[in-house]
Amino acid sequence: MASSTRKPCLPKVLNVKKIHPNIKLASTQPHISMPSPEIYLKKNEDKRLRKGHLWVFSNEIDTKRSPLEQFSPGDLVQVKSDDGKVMGTAYINPQALICARLLSRKPNLKCGASFFKERLSTALALREKLFDKPYYRLVFGESDGLPGLVIDRFDSVLSVQITTAGIEQHKEALFAALIELLHPAAIILKNDTNQRQLEGLGMETEIAYGKLPDPLIIEENGAQFKIDILNGQKTGWFYDHRCSRALVANIAKSQRVLDLFSYTGAWGIPAAIAGASEVTCVDASESALALAKENALLNQVEDKMHFVRSDVFEFLKLARLENQLYDIIVLDPPALIKRKKDFKQGYEAYRRLNHLALQVLSRSGILVSASCSYHLSRENLHEILRSSGRHIDRHLVFIASGGQGPDHPVDPAAPETDYLKTFFCSVSSSL
Repeated sequence: MASSTRKPCLPKVLNVKKIHPNIKLASTQPHISMPSPEIYLKKNEDKRLRKGHLWVFSNEIDTKRSPLEQFSPGDLVQVKSDDGKVMGTAYINPQALICARLLSRKPNLKCGASFFKERLSTALALREKLFDKPYYRLVFGESDGLPGLVIDRFDSVLSVQITTAGIEQHKEALFAALIELLHPAAIILKNDTNQRQLEGLGMETEIAYGKLPDPLIIEENGAQFKIDILNGQKTGWFYDHRCSRALVANIAKSQRVLDLFSYTGAWGIPAAIAGASEVTCVDASESALALAKENALLNQVEDKMHFVRSDVFEFLKLARLENQLYDIIVLDPPALIKRKKDFKQGYEAYRRLNHLALQVLSRSGILVSASCSYHLSRENLHEILRSSGRHIDRHLVFIASGGQGPDHPVDPAAPETDYLKTFFCSVSSSL
């Protein structure tokens, strides 16, 4: 993206709506551009960037030529290869393992409101091609050229999650761009993720701008959902499974559906609307199930729905003992492998869950098995399902597979952006 010059004015909307006191507006005074300081990579450590990735790890930086202690978290820097070729402009955090993240392939980028407005406009144009209503993930980090930033749009409400010091340092410019471009009723800073701790940032959730509507209701797959951004998980909703949920609804008519790790009913309620005979939602969170009950009432399917507060492992064990069987089982757990070193323990948890779920699946039933753990590959989940089917002597075949929806685009140079995998399994008696 070409370098932009900060305009000596602010959008008019900023004069009529109150900005949260923690959000400082960009200066209206003329700004004199200064070249960004430089960091040099060690020899041959520019390969990832040349292939299109945006990350620089701390051990890839030549600290003799560019001592890290001279930088503050969030500073803009020019990244140069060992031979002095400019790789682009990045923000840096000398205290983090992912030490720098590229914002542009060009030098001396100015990370002001104009920069954010251009990136946000590009992201918005894509989503408006894909969706006819304003309910989607507006920004998906690296895939939208804004590493360290996630924004979910709930019509006039924006839920913003900042995970890096670089975006944190420039959030006033981000907010100015969001307000000018989208005129939101409210912007929520949903900064309660553990990723912020890795960057030395505090954790908080707050209404940073405007007033949050009550209730806040969104639409997805022909259903309406009341969501709780301030107290809910992540940004308040999970748009990523939208397409897979629609497929479940398409096959749910007259079926007995079990929705495990149901959260607020995003899988189960569309299935009930589509004609499922009954839907059982199981989750360990009392508040999530309370909201799921409200959503069932909102969609007038409460008579078909059952809500069980339970540990999913324990629920499945009891269902097996009681010979309970379900026609469709949705197994969509939270990330069970958050770090690479947790792989062995997490893999075993996924294996046990799928094994238990298959034991309470009716003959000719369908298991929808998903994982949002980046460290569990599609091949890993494929093998778990194969071995689980063979272990209980069932014939398991894949009838469909899925991943994250198109508002979570995958950057082919950044495998970390491809995290969600889902298999639809038809399971019958052994051959």
